[in-house]
Formats: sequence, structure tokens, C-alpha cells
Amino acid sequence: MTAATGMAQRKAGPGRLPSTASEQLVTWLKRDALPFWFEKGWDAKRGGFHETFFFDGTPDTLVLRSTAVQWQQIYVCTQAWQLGWGDGIRLACRGLERIIEKAWAPDGQPGFVHMLTPDGSVADPQRDTIDHAYAIMALTALARATGDAKIRALLDMVMGFVETALTDAAGDLRDGLPDADRRHQATTIAMLTALLGAVEHLSHPEAALRATRYRRLLERALLDKTTGLLPEAYDHAWRPIRDENDASVVVPAQMAEWTAIIRRYERLYGQPASPLATHFLGAALRAAEPKHGFLIDAINTSQAVVSGTRSLASQSALIRAWLAQAEAGIDRADEAADPMIEALISTYLSGPFRGGWYEKFNGSGDISIDTVPASGLFQIFLVAQEARRYYGA
Repeated sequence: MTAATGMAQRKAGPGRLPSTASEQLVTWLKRDALPFWFEKGWDAKRGGFHETFFFDGTPDTLVLRSTAVQWQQIYVCTQAWQLGWGDGIRLACRGLERIIEKAWAPDGQPGFVHMLTPDGSVADPQRDTIDHAYAIMALTALARATGDAKIRALLDMVMGFVETALTDAAGDLRDGLPDADRRHQATTIAMLTALLGAVEHLSHPEAALRATRYRRLLERALLDKTTGLLPEAYDHAWRPIRDENDASVVVPAQMAEWTAIIRRYERLYGQPASPLATHFLGAALRAAEPKHGFLIDAINTSQAVVSGTRSLASQSALIRAWLAQAEAGIDRADEAADPMIEALISTYLSGPFRGGWYEKFNGSGDISIDTVPASGLFQIFLVAQEARRYYGA
């Protein structure tokens, strides 16, 4: 996209013209991806959503199924229906029935188990907090789409479980049950994102209060004020976990996620634009590879590369950060978002089958995972959803 085109789109204001890249992404979703996953993503024999596919377009019927992916697929099906991108609502409701039947308290204890076997029996009984964040996200979407009071009650039940069982005495999130010796900021990112959705779409009062609590954690504990970076892992006192060289692992995509979260929080709570969001995006971009500007997966607080692979999820976070910046009026941010969407389409979405994608590339630019995880649909959908909201496509 040229600078002149970008300026014309910005001048269009609330009625912005959709960019070519965003139109291409939405078209690909509606024409290729959603029909494939609505038809083949569901296990017609045993129920539940398939976890991953091989490059020939057939599902891996042996791999374990994560609760998180089941909720992600429910979310995509529901939101796609809301947007008029296909009839996914019935599939979402089937997915909900299945996950409640198989994953909620199968051992008599509350909460969703972490992993299921393909036939629906328990493979990992731990209660993972991020799984419950995705549950809140999906249930919010379903409650909004259907107006069903039972789904709203289920949402409140899950939120109550998070508060009573997955939150420590200080009001901070545990990673799960049983409790681990570390805290990961990814847990707070996922939960805050889910709660902001409940605030935005349901005006949920408890979600609003808890979102404020988790937002405050960013400056209180997560930000390394010496480096200006966000370490990935902490101990229970929120001290960053360091290696033998006194460095901490940093996931650049998580800083991009915080850019989008801060901008969304500001929009919902009527706050002025903070420079912190721009700072985090700039810090993340220090870990961008030169060809496309894709984020690598991990560095450390000494700026050394920890993992040079480039995952689909990292690029989803980066594009959504640029879109959030554009909506906040940050100059030329939309001109950065469009080329990233174009690069996503030409690389990650270029195969291996119609409606599929490549999940990860190594540092040399070669495909490094030979399956198509279903979680990628969620990551791609989030980009398309935000592009549509920004451009009004």
C-alpha cells in the first residue's frame, strides 16, 4: 500500500475505506478457511473439534485435544455468525454442549480440565487459567449472540471459579491448579483480554472491576523498569525469573498484545492515549526480522535471540497492535498494518491446503511445523475481526 492510499483511508474517518489487504483477508476467511473448518474441523464420529490437521487436509485423530482450542473454535464459530461470515452458531452450540459434558468437573471438582483424549476422556486433569480465559471469551460471545440466560449464568459461574480458585490472596492470577512455582504474564494477558470483551459486549460489572485490577498489574509488577521490557515468567513475588547470565526471557508478541490491550482499555474506560502502548510496540519491533518485519518468538532482556522461529500467533499480535495504534490516531500506524497483513497472506496463508496455513517458520524462513494446528484459525480470525472493525469492511 502506498502512503497516499493510507492517507486517503485515514481521512475517511469512521467510514474508512477498507484496505485491499484487509479485504483479501476477509475474503480468504469467508471463501476458504471458515467453510473448511466448519465442515471438517468438527469430529462427526466422536464429537468435539479436531486439534490439528496434516498437510493433506486430513485430521490427526490421535492427538490429544486441549480445552483452550475447543473454546477458541466456539468463539470463532459464534463471532463469524455474528459478522455474517457463515452459519457457525449451531456448531458453536454443539461445541459448548460437548465441552460442558466432557471437560467440566469430570472428577467431581469444579473447573474445566486441561486436556481430553479424542474420545472425550480426561488426559490432563489440571485446571489451567488460560483455558478459563478462553471460556470467558467464548461464553461472552455466545451470550451476546443468543441472549440465552443459561449461557450468561454459565459465564458467571466460570468467572466465579476463576476468582475463588484461580486467584491468590493478593488478587493475582495463578497459572492454574495445582499451583506452580511461577507466574506467567501470558495468563494475565489472556484473562484481561477476555474480561475486556465481557465489558465491551455485555457491560459486565464484575468483569469491569477485575479488568482494572489486572491492568494495574502491568506497571505494578510486570514491567522491568531497568530494561523497559516485559519478562515472560516471574516468581510468586513477581520477581522476574533469570538465567545464569542474569537475563530473563522476553516474548516480543506479548508486548504487542499489551499494546492492543492498553488501547482497548483506554477506549472502553474513556482514558487518554498512553505512550506506554507505543513503547511496548517499539520494544517488540526490536525483535522483528528484516524481510517482512515478522516478530521472532523469543529474546531476552539482554536483547539476545532465544528463539528465532516466527509463529503465526506472534504475527497476529503484531498486526492487531498496529491496528489498535491506528484506531488511537497514532500517525501512519495503518500504513504499517496493511503490509503486515499482505505478508501474512503471502506466507503463512499460502498453504498447504485451501483454508489452511503454515503455523511456524524457522530463522531461515523454512516451514518448521508439518501440521496445521486448529488454534491458528483463532489467531487469523482475531486479525480479520479487528481489521473489519477498524476499516468497517
